[in-house]
Amino acid sequence: MSPKIITTIPSNIAPSRILFAMLRVSDLEKSIAFYRDFLGMNEIERETFKDAKFTAVYMGYGNKDTDTVLELTHNWGNTGYEQGTAFGNISLAVKDVYATEAFLKDQGVTILRAAGELAITPTETGKKYILAHIADPDGYRIELIQQ
Repeated sequence: MSPKIITTIPSNIAPSRILFAMLRVSDLEKSIAFYRDFLGMNEIERETFKDAKFTAVYMGYGNKDTDTVLELTHNWGNTGYEQGTAFGNISLAVKDVYATEAFLKDQGVTILRAAGELAITPTETGKKYILAHIADPDGYRIELIQQ
């Protein structure tokens, strides 16, 4: 049952930004290398929780305190995960999707959707999107959108 909306959330208690998205990864170092070497992200912060037996590494293009980042979580001893059908993709902005895809393909990255213009446009804006989809080492879909 959906909650009944009586009023919108007051601005003084409303969330103010997206902090991070978290992915559970099977091989932390391999995932860090993928996001660093192929997608240009920096390792921003690492947190090890010995008692809970997991490590979280924050990757991104800016500052964790002001920019949305990606959290790669490795639960020690886990060697793989099943991906649910509700997850779609992580979208990243690129300057030239064709050049980015060519580079990644040469590096052996799995291309799930070749670079090209999306055949459909949103009704509201008619905006054209040029994009490609790749897979990270755990098979998560990464969308590259030309900006």
